[in-house]
Amino acid sequence: MSYRGEVKGGVIVLEGVALPDGTVVRVEPVSKRAKRKNKGGFDPAFTIGELAVETGLKDLATNADHYLYGHPKVTHGR
Repeated sequence: MSYRGEVKGGVIVLEGVALPDGTVVRVEPVSKRAKRKNKGGFDPAFTIGELAVETGLKDLATNADHYLYGHPKVTHGR
């Protein structure tokens, strides 16, 4: 489970949550882009680009089925 909050005066204040003293938590800052809201509140899709990594595969888009499922590689066209 995750909770939202913000830092106020050097203290992390959670929204509508009171955890008991001694509760171990993990804190990660949220990017400014991720703070944007839609009608339902926070949408993790706003941060999907932060998960992108360089794979070194120049034909990944063309051959996604090969890399994911072992289908034969496409060697022509795009």
